[in-house]
Amino acid sequence: MFDLVFDPIYFASFSNFYGLSNLSLSSFDILLAYVVAIVCSIIVALVLRLPLLPSKSYRYSFDVSALYPTPIIAIGILSIFLVLNYTFMYNGLVLAVVIGILSALFVKYLFDFVFPKPLDENAGEDINE
Repeated sequence: MFDLVFDPIYFASFSNFYGLSNLSLSSFDILLAYVVAIVCSIIVALVLRLPLLPSKSYRYSFDVSALYPTPIIAIGILSIFLVLNYTFMYNGLVLAVVIGILSALFVKYLFDFVFPKPLDENAGEDINE
């Protein structure tokens, strides 16, 4: 049904077509794009006044912060684009900056609507009982 084997001769004719960049990204370029996405997402999250760390202990906290889940979302979305071989300009650095900015904006304004916090188990019980 789908041909999942990479054939460089077939795909060489489609290079630089609709944003498909060069097919030979080095591991340094990919690592640099990940670092740029992480740093950019953390900086933009701090500019948007997200706290650096959650307010409660890490294990039971569902608060968003600049260190979690902002860079995790950024590297996840960047991974999807890199697997699809869509790197845009400068071996994916411009794409990494755009994804870092958009992931911080997503976490600040839309994360609680997409992923609501779970209900508290003790919400219906009386504390004095």
